[in-house]
Amino acid sequence: MRIVTARRISQFFFLVLFLWFCVVSSYGTQWRQLRGWPVNWFMELDPLLALGTVLTTRTLYSTLLWALATVLLTLVLGRFFCGWVCPFGTLHQFLGYVGKRRRDPSSAAAENAYRGAQRVKYYLLFFLLSAGAGSLAAWGIRTVFSHSILPALLAVGTLVLSVLVLFRFLGPRKKAAGLMLGALGFWTCLAFFFAVDRWIDGSLQTGLLDPIPLLYRSVNLAILPLLDSTSQRIHADQRFYYGAWVIGVIFLGALLLNLKTPRFYCRFLCPLGALMGFLSHFALWKIAKKSGDCNRCGLCETHCEGACNPSDTIRTHDCVLCMNCFDRCGRDLMTYAARPSVSGEITVPDLSRRGLLAAFAMGVALPPMVRLSGGTQANWNPHGIRPPGSLPEAEFLRRCTKCGQCMRICPTNIIQPAGWETGPEGLWTPVLNFRAGTSGCQLNCVACGLVCPTAAVRPITPDEKLGRNAYAAAGPIRLGTAFVDRGRCLPWAMDKPCIVCQEVCPVSPKAVFVRERFVAVRNGAMGVRRTEGFRVEIQGPALTPGRFSTGDFYLHVLEGPGRGLHRIAGNGTDALELDSGGPRETLPAPGAPIEIHVRLQQPQVDPERCIGCGICEHECPVSGLRAIRVTAENESRSKSRSFLL
Repeated sequence: MRIVTARRISQFFFLVLFLWFCVVSSYGTQWRQLRGWPVNWFMELDPLLALGTVLTTRTLYSTLLWALATVLLTLVLGRFFCGWVCPFGTLHQFLGYVGKRRRDPSSAAAENAYRGAQRVKYYLLFFLLSAGAGSLAAWGIRTVFSHSILPALLAVGTLVLSVLVLFRFLGPRKKAAGLMLGALGFWTCLAFFFAVDRWIDGSLQTGLLDPIPLLYRSVNLAILPLLDSTSQRIHADQRFYYGAWVIGVIFLGALLLNLKTPRFYCRFLCPLGALMGFLSHFALWKIAKKSGDCNRCGLCETHCEGACNPSDTIRTHDCVLCMNCFDRCGRDLMTYAARPSVSGEITVPDLSRRGLLAAFAMGVALPPMVRLSGGTQANWNPHGIRPPGSLPEAEFLRRCTKCGQCMRICPTNIIQPAGWETGPEGLWTPVLNFRAGTSGCQLNCVACGLVCPTAAVRPITPDEKLGRNAYAAAGPIRLGTAFVDRGRCLPWAMDKPCIVCQEVCPVSPKAVFVRERFVAVRNGAMGVRRTEGFRVEIQGPALTPGRFSTGDFYLHVLEGPGRGLHRIAGNGTDALELDSGGPRETLPAPGAPIEIHVRLQQPQVDPERCIGCGICEHECPVSGLRAIRVTAENESRSKSRSFLL
């Protein structure tokens, strides 16, 4: 079997496996839904995700240990993941192949030539990792200053190194090391006078461009919902996601760029590929030339996927092991072995120190500058309601990889990708929108925490969520609190009977209760012409037949016999039918003044019992902006967001 045939079989297998994992991330009872499949396995293989969470949380989660296998194999084989496993890379390679089918070999070789812009992905990698490194730096500063002797030693060492560098007592390499230690000493000296650990922090932003979370997000929130709209075989109802068109446009745009330049995303933007490129510097096995009598025919570059210049000095850090040069060379000059190329090789990208320093500085400065708006402190947005089991906001942003798994599995479709309501660093993280789905957060559902790959939404049990058994003392997990908007509520603002929110409240005793009040309807004052049985003929404007027959309307006799309220069973244009349950002698006398009243059950919310499930908001009959809405006040995950100061 040809090596490229084996590679294509591998790519096809892993692409189908990935798509299958996305399909079975759907909540349901069918054999293809939620059946214990390792749906996060591709993210667990992702070393960039593992490294990012290590920087932000100082923890390597047990499920992410798979990433160590990817790293070890890369150190032996090179960038095998990009060329043989990555499903996003497979899509890029296929569309690149479609785009260049009818191009002549010379133009195809020109498109596959190395470009200096391929360095951009390495700067992006440094930027994204630096955005998470602030957490580690703050922890290091706190650790150092918890021991009084260490800051003094660092300061003295920095001073000595600075003098040696200044008077050129150190060689070039040692000078670079001295400069790095000098920078460390600068931070140490700065920390003598300022609480540096308070204003530097980190958040996990690798998921914005990391191809694995990006592909999960695109398929979960844009591609599969589009298929649901045509067949509805994956989900029983249509799924909707806020901003899905933006996610879809980014995904399709990244793919369509391959029609112009093969593997455009992989060559210029992919931070995971950049990390693999650094690791491949140490690879034992590499693509190499085994003989120097090459006639530069260009066949190898015609089909090179990594634009790694195989016909000359090979850039092994950009080689994705597509094996096309190995397969296409008609003179059998290419090999894959543990020996250097006879034509030379470049194993590390030629990056400028200024560019790396700029990327690092921008990444470290990003989270502190974004958080100057106070989004994780007092100025938090009450509309940013997180799923049950979510960690406190700052810790949540250190872990969430924006993959969309929790959104896909939510059975009621209320977990949505955030826009700007949680700040720039919260883009595409999960928030709850109780208008979007089919109901609120179901009491016994804990699915979102079971599929989160980094425990930003931690796994919980139904007992913990509802505050039962061992969790009775802590009480139920509160997502927020419902508030009645009296300016939009039907009983409060429009004198229309409605108790939907109280009826659907699932808490026992109910968190939504009502207070009864009787109010005269507009133009409801009139007089009695005569009575016949339980039929009262009226003097006044004509009535709409059946308008007062709902059981919520009452005849209010203002004076004389039958003074008080009588329930109306029905009405015509000039008569009212009263409830026959009362005594006939209490009916009003002819000429008595009367009014028609409506019984209003005006909803109130008990904040001590409300858990913020949002079912009341979803079922509220007021379309558009609901008359009862849930906000994040009083959520369990943060004591600083309690309902009362």
